[in-house]
This record gives sequence, C-alpha cells and structure tokens, in this order.
Amino acid sequence: MSNMIRNRDIVVIGQQPWDTEIGSNCKNIALEFSKNNRVLYINSPLDRITLYRNKKDPKIKKRLDIIQGKEENLILIKDNLWNFYPDCMVESINWIGSTKVFNFLNLRNNKILSRSILPALEQLKFKDIILFNDNEMFKGFFLNKLLKPALSIYYSRDYMVAVDYWKKHGLELEPKLIAGNDLCVANSTFLADYCKQFNPHSYYVGQGCDLDVFIEDAEKEAPADIRALNGPVIGYVGALQSIRLDVEIISHLALAKPEWNIVLVGPEDEVFKSSLLHGIPNVIFTGIKPIADLPDYINAFDVCINPQLVNEVTIGNYPRKIDEYLAMGKPVVATATKAMETFSDFVYLAESKEDYVSLVALALENDQVELHHARRGFALEHTWENSVAEIYNAIGSVQKERSTK
Repeated sequence: MSNMIRNRDIVVIGQQPWDTEIGSNCKNIALEFSKNNRVLYINSPLDRITLYRNKKDPKIKKRLDIIQGKEENLILIKDNLWNFYPDCMVESINWIGSTKVFNFLNLRNNKILSRSILPALEQLKFKDIILFNDNEMFKGFFLNKLLKPALSIYYSRDYMVAVDYWKKHGLELEPKLIAGNDLCVANSTFLADYCKQFNPHSYYVGQGCDLDVFIEDAEKEAPADIRALNGPVIGYVGALQSIRLDVEIISHLALAKPEWNIVLVGPEDEVFKSSLLHGIPNVIFTGIKPIADLPDYINAFDVCINPQLVNEVTIGNYPRKIDEYLAMGKPVVATATKAMETFSDFVYLAESKEDYVSLVALALENDQVELHHARRGFALEHTWENSVAEIYNAIGSVQKERSTK
C-alpha cells in the first residue's frame, strides 16, 4: 500500500448527514480516512423547504438550535474525526427552471455554506485540505473555488442525473463539476466510464461492504414465517421498488416453476402492492424486516436473485446486496449489467426472464460446498479498507503525474 495517504486534513461533503439512519458509503469512507488522517465530515446545510416540511423532526429542530447558537456545531465522533453542522440556512432553488438563474443562486448558497465551514477549518487548524465530494453536485458545486483545497476529489456512487430532481440542472452541471476536480473515483465501472468522459483522471475504486453478520449457518433454523415452505426457496432481500425491480421476471419465474417458493423480503411500493404477484400462490411477501434479521432469511434461501430492471437509474449502481448474498456462500442469479461484470465469475448473469428460470435451475443443480467458500472469499475482498486503498492509489497517480510536469 505504497500510496497510503497519511497525516492529511480531509474535508468530506455529501448528501447524507452523519445522523442518517441508512447505510452510507460516505460515512464508511470517512471512517476509513480517519484511521490515518484528520477528517471533518460536513452535514448538508438545512434548506428552507426542508425546514417548512419537517419542522417537528428532532433532527431539523437540532439544526435550527445550531443555527440559533443554542448548540455546538462541531462534534468529535472519534479520534481524528469530527462532524460539522453548518450554522446557516440555504435557499431551496431546484424549482427554478433557468439554469443561469439557478447557478447565480446556487453560488450564493455555496458562499453561505463555505462561510460556515471556514471557521471550523480554522478552529481545527486544517491546512492544505483534500476535499472529498460525495455526489453533492449542487451545494458542493463551487466549493473547490471557495475552500481552495490542495486536492479535490469527486466521488460518483450513483447515476444521479437519471433521477428527475438531479436531472433538471445536473445534466449540465455534473459534467462541469467532474471536469473541475483533480480526480474522480467511482464505485462501479459504469460510473468510472461516465466520469472519464469529462475527466481523464477517473478511476474505479470498488465498493466496501460490512459483511461481518453475513455468515452461512447450515444448522440454523429458517425464520418462522418461511419455515414451513416445501421445495426450493428462491429469495430476494431489499426494497421492492418498481423503478428498480422487474415484476415480470419475478412472475415468470414463479409461474414457470410452481414447485419453487419465491420469497420477497422488504417493503413494497404501490406498484408491487397492487401487482399480480400477490395472486400467485408460490410468491411469498414477508414485509419489511429488521436489518439484523436479514442474514437469517438469506441463510434460508437456496438461491438468491436480483431481478433488476435495466434503466438509467439502475445501470450504474453497485449492488451491495450481491456481496451480502455471496458472503453467505449462496448461489446468485442477477440481471446482467455493466456493474455486474465485476461479479461474472461468481454470479449467474441473466439477459432475460427465460434465463432466470434456466439459471436458477442450474444454480440449484450445481451448488457445492467449494463454491460457497469461493463466493464468500470473493465477497470479503470488498472491504472499505480495500476501496479506500484504491482511492489512495488514484490520488497517488494524479500526484505522480503532477510532479513529473
């Protein structure tokens, strides 16, 4: 690990605050950075519409108290890692149609945010900072100019401009932001290629996962609500969202093989709730389950599936659930995408709904203990330590190029 970055001051900005309740790449990366560097993690500033819509939310009340000077805005999380709550409010401007007007007001928002951040940098005596921007293409758009980092990094972990909110101005602004950073890093090959269109210093750095709880246990009893099932159990764990999952693949699989049980673990959107899947006897919906219980469901599956739709929203996403499936040694059938090419040696990749039927049958027939070990070994390579090491390598490549000019 010759390119390890040590004793630097790193500022991390992004869309997810430290007090988010969902998994966060950005938080995991910040924790890994802090093992050898000082890190300031900036929460996204409060905006006026969020305040108006969520006045009673304790998290919003806390941010208001900070703006009003009633609470400290700089909190030590652990050695070398601080969380900063901006003591400012920015305007909600994404409704504006004109990108020119949006840019003018967005610069104002960025200046308000940077004026809040600068005293914290001074208080912590941060110097020659590395600015790490996690997909914050609006509130972080001008921060390279305003905070003047020694090195700037844009992190692409989702194809954000496929989502209407970000598409509106992001189609024009994100390429400019990518081009304006010293380097870009991405958690999928699709996103690395996307960034490379605008910045030649764009690198695939993989994805970290927390896999400690995903351990296969052949002796463990299945969860009570699927314990009585007879025949193979084909399962999916995760949010059942029609923008991401293909209902037709699931129904075809269930109807083609009525002797298989198709178990879907997770909350449903309205399309799934009203779908024909609820009328198919061998499709079982368990509803949402606590995160701590999910490994028990995966453990009970004979084959895991990821029947993903291929669209702008999904095509570049790194599927973390695949690592969780593989960490438990399970055979996996997933929709073939650019991002899934990384898994091609360990996952059956389906091009069609018919492929799902034949590949699940193949996975059931060919499953062996040796394959379980190989799958888990592959998944366990996807650690945050390894992903951040790749970020360090990317930084090293750019710095080496700079030094030879």
